[in-house]
Amino acid sequence: MGQLFNTIVTELNNYLWSYILIGLLIGLGVYFSFRTKFVQFRLLGEMFRLLTDKATVSADGKKGISSFQSFCIGAATRIGTGNLAGVAIAIGLGGPGAVFWMWIVALVGGATSFIESTLAQIYKVKDKNGFRGGPAYYIEKALNARWLGIIFAIFITISFGLIFNSVQSNTISVAFESAFGTSRLVMGLIITGVSALVIFGGINRIAKVSQVVVPVMAVFYLLIGLFIIVTNFQAIPGVFSLIISSAFGFNEALGGSVGAAISYGVKRGLFSNEAGMGSAPNAAATATVSHPAKQGLIQTLGVFVDTLFVCSATAFIILLSNEYQTGTFEGINLLQASLVSHVGPWASVFIAISIFLFAFSSIIGSYYYGETNIEFIKKDNTVLFLYRIAALGMVLFGSLASVQIVWDLADLSMALMAITNLIAIAFLGKIAFKTLDDYVSQLKVGKNPVFHVSNVDGLQNVECWGEEEKIDNKKAV
Repeated sequence: MGQLFNTIVTELNNYLWSYILIGLLIGLGVYFSFRTKFVQFRLLGEMFRLLTDKATVSADGKKGISSFQSFCIGAATRIGTGNLAGVAIAIGLGGPGAVFWMWIVALVGGATSFIESTLAQIYKVKDKNGFRGGPAYYIEKALNARWLGIIFAIFITISFGLIFNSVQSNTISVAFESAFGTSRLVMGLIITGVSALVIFGGINRIAKVSQVVVPVMAVFYLLIGLFIIVTNFQAIPGVFSLIISSAFGFNEALGGSVGAAISYGVKRGLFSNEAGMGSAPNAAATATVSHPAKQGLIQTLGVFVDTLFVCSATAFIILLSNEYQTGTFEGINLLQASLVSHVGPWASVFIAISIFLFAFSSIIGSYYYGETNIEFIKKDNTVLFLYRIAALGMVLFGSLASVQIVWDLADLSMALMAITNLIAIAFLGKIAFKTLDDYVSQLKVGKNPVFHVSNVDGLQNVECWGEEEKIDNKKAV
């Protein structure tokens, strides 16, 4: 029975990824890039400036989640096992060329991320903690298709709240078993217990934890990667050559087939940076900003930081060693072995600790994505409590399961939610285009852009950008 289940999951993944998702991701990414005049590149400086943008204050005097905090919540789920174990798996199965296709997904996906996150801000709703939103909300409000919003909400709850969290805990337990010989059950119980403490604390605690943990862990990991690149500087041109030649099948003996490179590069790229998947908009919607495009730009920056910096650091650590050619290691163990070959035995311990921080922050953010979508379907404290228990149960399950099955399930659930979201934003992109034009026009005259529902013709079912918000948002810095 287990073998039959694995076969079904594998066949579904092959079909969805080979015939539907790769075309949608890259095709829409290119389309959005041209329609926004390559917003992901021309407003790069503005993205960095917005990291210092403070949260606006609501009419009742409450300070909301800032752009930087929202960036960190999004980064908490982006920067996780996909950046470490995911890249290692992509190289192991798709060859070095998979890295090139991860870069492509990020570069064109930056525009897609801008579209979905801007839409999430426009159609966000108020709740007891501030704001919430995401694809389920803009599908219901802008497309008048609540039924499709519910389908997306179910997909993302299963994907992030349950299956993706099992991927994170799986990687942690495997890494600690390799580095310290720690029982995977013991590690699973520890991860589950710590996760419960944060999960029952609410979104404000999630924002505070993410704001501290994510920047520290990302910078520290990048410094190690930079050290290895600098100390192997003469080999860098050869690595670039290997990546590009393998990406197009020029050097298939080293890189596997070009089809495998594209498939695993796109899969792991999407899992890592989430551009177009429909997950990051849930974080984007929580921010209290003066204009929706601000969060579109912030989340686009998140895509670049995730893939072009963190994933690339992992790729160079692996490709500057010879471990990936031996076929001895897979997943996080391949990264551990590669780093050990560069800097010595302590590296295995460093990766185990790093993956704990990366993956734990992802568990926190992924849980929230499920919570906000459960509340979209129905606000029920009993259902929410059961979801929290199920999420923690999947964390424990993942720590004990095999590597292959948790990643295959993650690919399937990710494909289903991404397809739903991509179809929706294909129809709604024009709203984000107009919102971007409004933002840029205000920038050009020296204003701190402020949005109002009347700024874009024809907007309907918009809850949070009326007269009251127009006044309050003038307090933005």
